[in-house]
Amino acid sequence: MLGGAGMLMAASPARAADISYRTECMPPPISGLPPVQGTTVVQLTAPAEAKVGDTVEVVWKTVQAASKNPDILDLDKDTVKPTGTVKVGGAATGTLTMEGPRQNPPIPKNSAMILPDMKGTLKLEKAGEITLTPDAYAINVSKPLSTDTKCTPEETVRPGATIKVTDGGSGTTAGGTTSGSTSGTTGGTTSGTTSGSTSGSTTAGGTTSSGTSSGTSSGTSAGTSTAGGSTSGSGGGGGQTDFPGKEVAVQFACTSPGPAAISSKVTIDARKNGGGYALTVRTAKGVMDSPAALPAGALKPSMDVVVAGADKGSVKVTGPANAEPLEQGKPVDLPNMTGTYKPGATGKSTLGPGTLTIDVTLGASKISIPCKVKGTATPSLELDTTAQEGGVSGSTTSGSSGSGSSAGTTSGAAGSGGGLAATGAEDQGTLRALGLVAGTAILLGGAVFTFTPWRRLRGTR
Repeated sequence: MLGGAGMLMAASPARAADISYRTECMPPPISGLPPVQGTTVVQLTAPAEAKVGDTVEVVWKTVQAASKNPDILDLDKDTVKPTGTVKVGGAATGTLTMEGPRQNPPIPKNSAMILPDMKGTLKLEKAGEITLTPDAYAINVSKPLSTDTKCTPEETVRPGATIKVTDGGSGTTAGGTTSGSTSGTTGGTTSGTTSGSTSGSTTAGGTTSSGTSSGTSSGTSAGTSTAGGSTSGSGGGGGQTDFPGKEVAVQFACTSPGPAAISSKVTIDARKNGGGYALTVRTAKGVMDSPAALPAGALKPSMDVVVAGADKGSVKVTGPANAEPLEQGKPVDLPNMTGTYKPGATGKSTLGPGTLTIDVTLGASKISIPCKVKGTATPSLELDTTAQEGGVSGSTTSGSSGSGSSAGTTSGAAGSGGGLAATGAEDQGTLRALGLVAGTAILLGGAVFTFTPWRRLRGTR
C-alpha cells in the first residue's frame, strides 16, 4: 500500500480519459446467484507533474457502473457509497485505496447507477513516471439493509493516469498507509432467513407439491395418507390430555428470495383443551446458519399444520420474533410455534407439517418467505377427534394460543410474542405478491447488482 501525509498537490491535473473494462460483480454473501458481468467505465484524474515528497490527490469518477439498478426497487437519496482500489505502477508499486461519500440522487429502478466520485491520496517517494490503473471496487447500499456488491476486472486494464515525478531532493521511505481508507463494506444483511420446518400443500393421493409460488401458501390437503408410519399419541377416552407427536424429517423448497432447499425435523404436540387442542410445533435446533445479521424482533415464523384423515384442512400456528439479534453465519433456532386446533369432523385425524412462512420485518418493509414440503410429509400426530361447531373441516383456521378460532379468515396471536395475521383467500393473494415483490425488492434493490438475496442454507445438523 502507498500513501502518507504531506502537502496535498492537486494542481496541473492530467487530462482524464475514459477507461473501460469488462467486470464481474459478485452479489452479497446472502445471494445464491451467479456473478453478473458488465462493463465499467472510469475516469482517473491526478496531477500531471509532481515532486518526490509531494502528496497528490487521485480522483476516480465512475462514468458507467457495470450494471443498472434492477427493475425492482427505487434507491433513496444518499444511500449509495463506493470504495475501490487503484493499482500503482512504474516508478512505484502498490495499491491506493479509494473512497467516496454516501451521496447520490434518488436512483429509480431499471436505471443507471449514479455513483459519487472516489478520492485517495498518494505520497510520492521516488522519481520517475508513475501509472495509475483502476482496479476492483465495491458498492455499499445502506437501506433498507446494508449490502455490498464487489466488482473485479475480467481483463487487463490500461492505466488511466500518469504522474511524472521529479527529484525534489529528499526522498521518503516507502510503505506508508493510504489515506483513502475503505468503508461501507459491511457484509450484506438480508432479510429473511428461513429455517426448515414447513410442509407444502398436500394433494389427494398422499403426494405433495414442491411448489415455489411466492407469498403465503395454502397448506391444505385433501385425503393424504399417513405415509410413513403411525404417529405417537391417540386422543379420545381415558382422560388423556397430553398427546406428544413423533419427530418427522421434512425436506422443504422455498420460493425466492428464500434458499433453494432446506431440511428439518418437525414435531407436533397437542394438549386437549375443552373440545379443541392447543398445538405446539417444534423444529430442529440450529437448522440453518443466519445468512445475514438481523436485529432483535426482525424474524418471525408461522406454519400451516396440515389436517388429514377424518378431518381435513389446516391450522396456522405462529411463533414469537427473535428476542436477540442474529449474527451472520451463526446457527439459528426457530422458536416453538403455537395455535389452537378445533376439530371439524369425528374420527381419526392426523396432523402433519405444512407450509412454513418466515416473515422478516425491517422498519416498514416486510419480507415473506414461504417454504413448502417436497414429496410427501409424514404426519407427526394422530388424534381421535370429535366435531366441534366452527371446526377446521375443509377450511383453514388461524389458531391462537389459549382459545380456538373459527374456520375461515379469523386471525390469531401466538401465546408468546404475538402472532401473524391469518387472512382469507383474497388477502392470501395479496401476501403472495408481497412475498415475491416486496421481499425480493428489498434484498435485490439493496444489493445493487444482485437479482436474488439468499445463499443456500445448511441442512439438518
